[in-house]
Amino acid sequence: MENRLFDLTGMTALVTGAAGGIGSAICHALAQQGARLALSGTNPSKLRSFREELNDTYGHDHVEITCDLSNTEQVEHLVPAAMDTLGKLDILVNNAGITRDNLAMRMKDDEWDAVIRVNLEAAFRLMRAATKPMMKARFGRIVSITSVVGATGNPGQINYAAAKAGLVGMSKSLGQELATRGVTVNCVAPGFIRTA
Repeated sequence: MENRLFDLTGMTALVTGAAGGIGSAICHALAQQGARLALSGTNPSKLRSFREELNDTYGHDHVEITCDLSNTEQVEHLVPAAMDTLGKLDILVNNAGITRDNLAMRMKDDEWDAVIRVNLEAAFRLMRAATKPMMKARFGRIVSITSVVGATGNPGQINYAAAKAGLVGMSKSLGQELATRGVTVNCVAPGFIRTA
């Protein structure tokens, strides 16, 4: 008998940055526990092969949804698309993130804007979209992958640190708004992770 720490059988999850290093590990963990996944990312062929790998390993008929988180229109359609294909949404994992490192005095506006748009604004839009169906179901789990850099700062990453710190504050606020409706909002803040 398989030893399972927690059982997600019958649950559904949307994971952004699903085919990346941390994202793929999150997807394996969720699928292993029985969740059916909507895998989101920008590379359709990478997503497709990862979906096939998960389906072969765990079953559940996972789906992939290509989405560029820097594109507001695509972001606004992601949660509805996940709900259409999965039937419902129990878990949202805001994992996708980008870096555009530079010293503050040299940082260009587009380097600032790109990181804030993908790492913070897209997460806000996805959380906002997931809130209503989760409140209606009186159940939901929203998890955002932040970074220790959001708490400590890091030279050359003023944009990234600001976005990750913003995710923490946003999650604390949303958690207080949704707690009475059975929806939890949390962050996981990794340090450096050995990935490809």
